Amino acid sequence: MRSTVFALYLGIMLLTRTAAGADQQGEITELKKVVEKQNQQIERIMDRVDSLEAELAKKGKHTEEIAEARPPKTASWVERIKLHGDLRYRHELIKAEGNDDRNRHRIRARVGFDANVTDTVDIGFQIATGSDDPVSTNQTLDGGFSSKDVWIDLAYFDWHPEKVFDLHVIGGKMKNPFYRPGKTELIWDGDLRPEGVAAKYSKTLGNWDLVTNLGGFWAEERSAGADIGLFGAQIGVKYSFPLLGNKGHILIGGSYYDYGNTKGNSPLYDPADAFGNSVDAGGNYRFDYDLVESFAELSFKVNDIPVSLFGNYVMNTAPGAKEDRGWLAGLTVGKCKVPHSWAFRYNYRDIEADAVLGVFTDSDFIGGGTDGRGHEIGFDYQIAKHCKAGISYFYNKREISSGEKGYQRLQLDLVFKF
Repeated sequence: MRSTVFALYLGIMLLTRTAAGADQQGEITELKKVVEKQNQQIERIMDRVDSLEAELAKKGKHTEEIAEARPPKTASWVERIKLHGDLRYRHELIKAEGNDDRNRHRIRARVGFDANVTDTVDIGFQIATGSDDPVSTNQTLDGGFSSKDVWIDLAYFDWHPEKVFDLHVIGGKMKNPFYRPGKTELIWDGDLRPEGVAAKYSKTLGNWDLVTNLGGFWAEERSAGADIGLFGAQIGVKYSFPLLGNKGHILIGGSYYDYGNTKGNSPLYDPADAFGNSVDAGGNYRFDYDLVESFAELSFKVNDIPVSLFGNYVMNTAPGAKEDRGWLAGLTVGKCKVPHSWAFRYNYRDIEADAVLGVFTDSDFIGGGTDGRGHEIGFDYQIAKHCKAGISYFYNKREISSGEKGYQRLQLDLVFKF
């Protein structure tokens, strides 16, 4: 702007000289005075503009520094919380020999959040449909359009100290901390949420991974009589290696689960139903349950399709128990991840009456509990990014007091996730 003023002034001076040449000296003198006065005013205006620009620049820089130093208002809670949930609609057909066939429609809805409290502490919370059944979150569509119950499914903290990498100490009502090869349900139903305290630790050394899990849980607190608790310990070793031109791994491990004070006490959850376990004349557990488990898993890829072979074996080492063993072998092929992907699964299992605590094992196989054998087969298809369809079929045999009875269950699922 100063250069513009100077050019204007120079032009006026030239005009002034030209006018002088035309013998108009008086008028030129007056014009020069006017120009000089205007120029002084322009100089004062320009000085004020420079001053204002400097103040604005200083304020702008200060504001920018404050904005950079101050975290966004939403960071204090929105960015620390992650919501998640799913809805499953299921049609189920059950054919149990000696009973009428059942056709029913069921829903399962779950909504929860994970929250970062500090750099080393997270919490998780989830509600789900269902009942107080420890191994099911299904709600059957019946009861004359009655409202359905919602329960607390998860409520836990997860402490992972910075100085001990890959250590997690978890407390509350949590997801099962113990590893299940192929996500099988020989010992634990997938919906079980144990309550207590657990510690998980893993360590990687080259191609080797060490996995350890510990847990102490409160299964039943009684005002009169002995409480029932569960202590569990698990260790596994995983070795990764190239196989068929891809990366594969083999995992082997073992577990020990010790229930305290089961013998002579009433069954957990439903005192009138031991879910296949042996009871005495008073309807109480006949044996303790001290379980030893071994498991193995081999995973690899064939033409970029994941394949997993797995199995586990369990024995109840408590004194006196005779029907005390169970085993499972199975495989999975494929994985549902992107639209149009698929997954196939199959397993066969044989579980004797007192091999495991019946109330916590798979609620779909033989109708729940122990003392049966048979097949499970399933197929899932990823329809869209957050939508999956699946089919499961159980062809089993149940051992009951009157002999062996056939059991079949067909499930058709549609699952939506967010």
